This record gives sequence, C-alpha cells and structure tokens, in this order.
Amino acid sequence: MTADETADATPDEIRGRTQGTAPVPLSVLDLVTVGSGHTATDALQTSVALSRLTESRGFHRYWVAEHHSMPGVASSSPAVILAHLAAHTHRIRLGSGGVMLPNHAPLVIAEQFGTLEAMAPGRIDLGLGRAPGTDGATAAALRRTDRLNEGADDFPQQLAELTRFLDDDFPAGHPYHRIHAIPGPIQSTSPGGVQSTHRPPIWLLGSSGFSARLAGVLGLPFAFAHHFSAQNTVPALDLYRESFQPSAVLDAPYALIGVSALATDDEKEARRQVMALGLSMARLRSGRPGLFPAPEEVEAYEFSPMEREFVSSWMTNIVHGTADEVRAGLDDLQKRTGADELMLVSHAHRGDLRLRSYELIADAYELPTTPNPN
Repeated sequence: MTADETADATPDEIRGRTQGTAPVPLSVLDLVTVGSGHTATDALQTSVALSRLTESRGFHRYWVAEHHSMPGVASSSPAVILAHLAAHTHRIRLGSGGVMLPNHAPLVIAEQFGTLEAMAPGRIDLGLGRAPGTDGATAAALRRTDRLNEGADDFPQQLAELTRFLDDDFPAGHPYHRIHAIPGPIQSTSPGGVQSTHRPPIWLLGSSGFSARLAGVLGLPFAFAHHFSAQNTVPALDLYRESFQPSAVLDAPYALIGVSALATDDEKEARRQVMALGLSMARLRSGRPGLFPAPEEVEAYEFSPMEREFVSSWMTNIVHGTADEVRAGLDDLQKRTGADELMLVSHAHRGDLRLRSYELIADAYELPTTPNPN
C-alpha cells in the first residue's frame, strides 16, 4: 500500500493494509523536542525534515501534540506547525495528537482545522484530548478560569458542539444555527460525477477509560497514550472495544497506540538517550520542566533514590535498542494489545538521532522508499 493510497483512506480502509513487513501501519507522534544547547527553531526544522523522511518511507500519519509551558516541548500550537508541515509534504496524513479541547472554544478549533483541510484536502486528522496538556496554573491561564474540572466534565458537550461546527449542521432554532466555521466542509466530485462532502475526521485520545468508552459509544477511532500510561493500555482498549457501536465513521473499532521507541546504530547510545528522557520526565513530574538534557548531563547527575526508581520504572515502557530489538519489541506490543496502528514517538537530545531512529525502524520493516516531489 503506497503513501498515495493511504493519504485519504478511512480507518476501515486502512485496516490490514500495510507496507513492507510491518504487521500494522506505522505513524509518527512529534513533540518537537528541544534539547539543551538547541533552540525551538532547530526543533521545528527537525520536524520538517522528519515529516519528509517518514513520508518518503511510507509512514501513514504524522501528528503533533499540544503542550504548554514546557521548555523542552515546542508544540504549543499544533495548527500552526501542521500548516508549516503541510507546505513541505504531499502525501502523509497530518494531524493533532492532540488538541486539548477544553483549552479552546470549539468554533476556533473548527476554523483552524477547516483551514488546514482547505490547505491539504484529505490529509488532515483532528485528534482531541480532554486533559490540559500542562500544569494547573497554565491551564487556568489558557481557559481564563480556575474551575478546571468543569472543562473536562463538559468534554462530551464540547465535542458535540465542535462536530456540529465541522459539519455545519446546527438545527434550525439552535443559537448557533447562523454561525458557520469558515472554511467549512469541502465539496468534491469524483471522476464518476459523484458528489461528496468531507472534513477532518475526529479521533478521541486518552490515557484512561473515559475517552475510551466515549469513543466506543460514538463509533469513533481511538488513540491511547501507551507511551505514558502503559499500565492502562489493555484495560482501556478492552473498554473501547466492548463499548463500540458501529457508526457512519466506522464499522468496527479502530485503535491506535502511541509508543515511545528509539532505535540507534549503537545499543549503548539508545540507553543513554532513554536515560535522558527519564531524567526529563522526572523533572517534569516534580514541577521542574526544562530542555531535554544531554546524555553527558545525565551521566554527571546525582539521582535521588526516588528519581532513580522513577527513571528505572519509566524506561521499562520505552522500546529501545538496535533496529532489530526495536522491531521485536514493537511486534510483541502489537500482538499483546491488538492495536490497529502504532504511532511512534522517538525522544532524543539531537534531531539527527531522531531522524536516524525512524530510518532504522523503516529499514527493519523493509518499508520502501518513495522519493518526495520537489
């Protein structure tokens, strides 16, 4: 299955159709990592190079995650980044993994992703989460309220409103009936003369059971954050599948999982980078977010017993090592979870190591290379 064939395919059409020897489609999650000694500009340039590399190697989709007030994560504005990536790619699907719906007015999201769909028709995904993607104080600044739980509790209502804006179908008599998200749904005509309307498909993202159940009830595709909530992966996917009701979007459940995976030419280098990620996460969890540390900084760092225990536990959920080791780990994870798609996030201090990781994984799965158009 070529990248051209998967660009506008629905989850039902993608299921079971892969390239090379990968058991399921492979995709990319990008947090636009900023390493110490580097800048956000460097990280964004890496994102462009990575989107083009993974497009040429047949990765199915490329998502950007919304985070705020984290110096080492330059992805606070997914829609802006996706517009930039759309200008540098041609086939790969682009999307949010995700936009945190309670942080924004549904109309604003509909306008942003309607604009993206107009820029790159048939290539845009809208992944939505209900967490703030940041700490409580920053979330309050984003939402202009201290009642943060209210936004999460209202998620189904916000989702319904956003869907109405995307479809431009508020019923007569509704307060928003005369409001339109512009650009709106795109009208197209097939070579056979059949007219259709399309807009970015909605995915629900989650790290627990709430969004899993909601995605199932609504018949939407579901993306689970295995990369930071591995203990909940199987229960959440089971709940999604048990709750699933066929819809106009899907005939059967379609579950994607985000996986932290890093392949390197030298196994020791993979461990060094994963240790750096562990320290970065330990600092984040203790309220001290910073740039992604260099391995040399980690090697000189004096870990407290609690930090060392956290890092050791965190590393067990990262598939890392040589390309063959990473492939074996990913294959095992896919079998254990039954995931329909694997979305890989490769954390490393340097951009070239992130690029190399995806290249090695593509080679391990014998993914063909398709040159990018100029």
